[in-house]
This record gives sequence, structure tokens and C-alpha cells, in this order.
Amino acid sequence: MIVFDLKCGAGHRFEAWFRSSTDYGDQLARGLVECPNCGSKQIGKAPVAPAVSPKGNRSERKLPARPETEEKLPATSAPMPDIPAELKPQFEKAVKALAKAQQAALKSSEWVGDKFAETSRRMHYGEAEEKPVHGKATAKEARDLLEEGITVTPIIVPFVPPDEVN
Repeated sequence: MIVFDLKCGAGHRFEAWFRSSTDYGDQLARGLVECPNCGSKQIGKAPVAPAVSPKGNRSERKLPARPETEEKLPATSAPMPDIPAELKPQFEKAVKALAKAQQAALKSSEWVGDKFAETSRRMHYGEAEEKPVHGKATAKEARDLLEEGITVTPIIVPFVPPDEVN
């Protein structure tokens, strides 16, 4: 199963699950995909982009310009935004819960390192057994996977990849 972020002609965004990208195209062509908010059948894929930031802890708010050849990095979120003081306790609690959930997901997932894009494609196209995996990908590789209808989820909370642990 894959999930797509979709958008209707009225601008409503929503998620929908399909067996494959071919199944999505087939259902769309037959008029079976409609907006749950307004019922519109003018549907298209909403633009999505995984967040991939530079390696290491950085306190700067701006990321450096992308090099011509991108280094493969584990996907992480951008620097933490300024949070109003009254919301900080709730935000910290939410981030801790997210980190715990991510840690549990990573424990039940196989590290494939630099072979993330290749492994994901092989599973998607039935050339390998489907299983949860995590690894490193460039932003271009992640975008290419998404365009092929292959689900890619960025790792939100920074972590040290197993091949970099001392």
C-alpha cells in the first residue's frame, strides 16, 4: 500500500491510500477518487518534499546551499522554530512523544544505509520482499521516489545512523 497527498480543484488537501501508483492512476481515470471535503473529482497529487538537512547539530537557522553532488544524509527536520513561552511545555511533550514513536519504528525497521533508494524501489516493484527499512538518501533521490509513487517518510527527530556509532 502507498499513501499519496492529494489536492482537489478547490484547494483541499487530503491523504488517500492505494495498492500501487498504477491503481491510483486507474481509479483517478475512472472518476473514483474524490475530495472528502467537497466531493470534487478534480484531483491531483499535492506537492510534497522530505526535509533533508546537513549532518551534525547546527544552531544556525539557515542551511548551506546544496552542493552540486549531494551527500547522502539521514533525513531530519529543520531547526526548531521559536515557540511562544506558554506553548513550550506542550511542544516539548509532543516532541518527546514523537521521538519515542520514531525510536520504536526504527527498532522494527532494517537499516539499509546508502542503499535506501535502491532497496525501496526493489520492494515497490516486487523485486524484493516488502519490509520496513530506513537509510540515507539525497533530497533528489527522495523526490524521485515520491514521484514514482514510493512512500518516503523523513526521519523527524535526529538520530545517529548505525554505521556511524562509535
